[in-house]
Amino acid sequence: MNILVLGAGIIGVSTAWHLLERGHAVTIVDRQDAAARETSFANAAQISVSYCEPWANRQAPAKLLKWMFRNDAPLLFRPQLDWQQWRWGLQFLAQCNDGAFERNVRQLVALGSYSHAALKDVVRATGIEYHRLQRGIAHYYTDEAAFAGAADAARLMQEFGVARRVVSREELLRIEPAFRSFAHRIVGGTFTASDESGDARVFTEALAARCAARGARFLYGHDIERLEKAGGAIAAVQVRDRASGARQRLQADEVVVACGSYSAPLLRSVGVDLPIYPGKGYSATFRIRRPELAPSVSTIDDEVKCAISRLGDELRVAGTIELGGYDTSLDSPVAQARCRMLAERIEQVLPGVCDTRSEAEGGNPRYWTGLRPATPTNIPYIGRTRVGRLWVNAGHGTLGWTHGAGSGKAMAELISGEQPSLAFRFHGFDAPREGWRTRAA
Repeated sequence: MNILVLGAGIIGVSTAWHLLERGHAVTIVDRQDAAARETSFANAAQISVSYCEPWANRQAPAKLLKWMFRNDAPLLFRPQLDWQQWRWGLQFLAQCNDGAFERNVRQLVALGSYSHAALKDVVRATGIEYHRLQRGIAHYYTDEAAFAGAADAARLMQEFGVARRVVSREELLRIEPAFRSFAHRIVGGTFTASDESGDARVFTEALAARCAARGARFLYGHDIERLEKAGGAIAAVQVRDRASGARQRLQADEVVVACGSYSAPLLRSVGVDLPIYPGKGYSATFRIRRPELAPSVSTIDDEVKCAISRLGDELRVAGTIELGGYDTSLDSPVAQARCRMLAERIEQVLPGVCDTRSEAEGGNPRYWTGLRPATPTNIPYIGRTRVGRLWVNAGHGTLGWTHGAGSGKAMAELISGEQPSLAFRFHGFDAPREGWRTRAA
């Protein structure tokens, strides 16, 4: 089949790769000038199967209220005159209970495990290098009450087959000695040896190059202007070349929307209304000054809810989510406060290890923000829509890198009429005991 993939981030490129593996002809469209230039560009770098808890939990409503007036809050809700935001928020609150939390974790772990295996298969097949570190992910706590809850979280993951375990402060420091100067604040942690880290942008760029070598056609620098629908199915996709202004009308047997947060408005234009809302995430990438003191185990800081990952001679710190629309600016007071928090936290935790100076001070920090395509459950939409020949692979929130390879593989399997081997409710499909079947479109 001739398949059109809209979006060249980790989700779209992974989808394209697995479609090519199954013999399909693929065209990929993206408004940027290369792959992985938006949400996949500078994320937390973690492949975190074991750290996939949904934002919606029993404690979330109280925390949101407490954090509303803090510019550096881990999860900041900024009310807008946008009913899509309020609808999303109400659906999110409906998920803030123990039953929904456990159901959602079950699906996220299933997709994460499937995706991690798929990523390993792609790496074996291609030899792609992307600053990969297979040393697990640690999670440290500075609050006794929060650490007390770590055992329940680890036990839940163990029930789903993930070997996340509680560790003492002493064991955590043996796993990653780089945090010894911060040891007086750490009360304990958890560790999962099977998780890993690596640069999502580098991986996606390399996989896109291999897709092109296998015959995939990339239309970079093209805006997706319109989905044309006729007779209940997609007839064509109209795109415009940003450089020349020339328009093309692209036709395909199947169309996959993998445009991250921008998938929702695009799909609504043809009557497919999915609760995907942008969560503005931040990261900072600093040059490592003292490599011998820098961490090599990717780590989560529970107090400020940020991830710390080593990427060669640089350190990436990423975290915080801001629900406030499609703003990607870095110059607002809120954005500046959140970037400053990341730099200050690294100096607190790893003093003198990185060059965290501002440009005014002679440094060269690389701050970045991207829109995480969030759903109220944190579970992405992967499957077919009610419009014929139109598929969706979006809504991965902060887990796009963790779930990217598997989401692309499952999407290619579904389009090819295959049955993905994981217990996950794909959009537009039912899951009876005898196997998967599609609902009538």
